[in-house]
Amino acid sequence: MSEFNTKECSTSSSTIRMTKDRVSVDNKRIINNGRTTDANQLVPIKYQWAWHYYLDGCANHWMPSEVSMQRDIEQWRNPKAFTDNERHIIKRNLGFFSTAETLVGNNIVLSIYKLVDNPECRQYLLRQAFEEAIHTHAFQYIVESLSLDEGEIFNMYRETKQIYEKDEFSMSCTQGILDESVDLKTKEGKQKFLNNLVSFYVVTEGIFFYSGFVTMLSFGRQNRMPGTCEQIQYILRDESIHMNFGIELINTIIDENPESWTQEFKEYLLQRIKRAVELEVSYAQECLPQGILGLNVQLLREYVQYIADRRLEKLRLPKQYGSNNPFPWMSEVIDLRKEKNFFESRVTEYQTGGALEW
Repeated sequence: MSEFNTKECSTSSSTIRMTKDRVSVDNKRIINNGRTTDANQLVPIKYQWAWHYYLDGCANHWMPSEVSMQRDIEQWRNPKAFTDNERHIIKRNLGFFSTAETLVGNNIVLSIYKLVDNPECRQYLLRQAFEEAIHTHAFQYIVESLSLDEGEIFNMYRETKQIYEKDEFSMSCTQGILDESVDLKTKEGKQKFLNNLVSFYVVTEGIFFYSGFVTMLSFGRQNRMPGTCEQIQYILRDESIHMNFGIELINTIIDENPESWTQEFKEYLLQRIKRAVELEVSYAQECLPQGILGLNVQLLREYVQYIADRRLEKLRLPKQYGSNNPFPWMSEVIDLRKEKNFFESRVTEYQTGGALEW
């Protein structure tokens, strides 16, 4: 057996380069640092926004097992506590979220972290990846607590067309940048990466999650499913930070690589986001065949269009719908400082101050 060659390992092109040159803020970029800076050196920090998102994420730490599910279990076991339509929409949302969170985490680890070689952005991506694991844990905890059919819930994305189409929309963008031939030094490579970021941060976390948030938190407003809704409220807060970080990341890459932001590419992204709105409305129709809790498909359509316009504005793209927000209470839910004991279960105030834009 040949001996392990330590010399070969130490001279690999991926190893640390010896130099007295210090890392400079001026040389830092989000992508394509090309070893002009060291991805291992966090300081000096250039992108303070990335570091602040990381600190906010750490301050917002929570674990599913901290939340009591006793009242949820009692309510779910009561055959008169929910109508068939209510049970349908709860299970559909659990089925979508249980897999979607995993897809987001996989995309961070397998693609985004590999291509973003800025250390402060990577610091937040590591935090976000952990939060996606917590969210996946939360839905496993909810499903287990309610004694739901785990096979039914966790395989729903492969059995329900509307969930499958949303997940496929996102997954196709991951596959596109796992290709080793993708070159971020080319305009086409940058655009492929930007498309991935928009698909996950703007669409998956910024649009696809929100009709589920509204419908589930509507139960919480009636003190129903309090443990489940408390966890979803935490997840909503996390996702708001994820989305804002992602849009800041996208806009900074565009600012540093303006040649990628062509009119043709902007039109392509507009059409992608409009397609995502159609998919989300289709999902709402499947989940909500009849109105419940003061909700109906038309209200959810208006809400999805409203939040899509908000996302487009942050991307510096033109609004497409002009719809109003039919659920103004959602803005208050996102700012948890205003929502102590929102579900009459326990104090749900986060440590960080200040409401996030969403």
